[in-house]
Amino acid sequence: MPQLPERSDSAIIPPARLAHVVLRTSSFDAMIEWYCAVLGAEPVFRNAFLCFLTYDEEHHRIAILNMPDLKPAPDGITGFHHAAFTYDSMSDLMATYKRLRDLGIKPVFPINHGPTTSLYYADPDGNQIELQIENYDSVEESTEFFFTPAFAENPIGVEFDPEELLRRFEAGEDEAELKRRPDIGSRGLEAVKLR
Repeated sequence: MPQLPERSDSAIIPPARLAHVVLRTSSFDAMIEWYCAVLGAEPVFRNAFLCFLTYDEEHHRIAILNMPDLKPAPDGITGFHHAAFTYDSMSDLMATYKRLRDLGIKPVFPINHGPTTSLYYADPDGNQIELQIENYDSVEESTEFFFTPAFAENPIGVEFDPEELLRRFEAGEDEAELKRRPDIGSRGLEAVKLR
């Protein structure tokens, strides 16, 4: 049975790295062109409502959501959807979930995207951060997932109960099984509950 690392209840585990930033826009093509030009990024996946861009070995550093008819936001908030931070292990993610839960900070959107298992949190102003772990052993495997029938049918992912994931983890269930995204059928951008 896996055990959470021995730490004091107030121990803070910093994330291993910043994973990606997601922007929503009604200027889809212009945004993609700008990030490619400014960052030297290249598209690794693109469809009518989603584009993943990377400038290094990560499967994506910038994601751009095509959301027609958005009104311009007030100064200071235009385009920002969330920033993501990656932890090294399920143990670190679950320990962080427990620590935050015990402080009264609960995720607003727990979801298995396929390449990642993610917990989204909203700050006091409503800006979101994503705490995640990689579900695959390599960037190549994660990137390959974008081209599967499962991703084509459901590019968003499958929501889960973090308490149930924690229970299963602490009961010793195989981590590969905990990370496997279930198939729930078609799900598009309109189903996203990211606020």
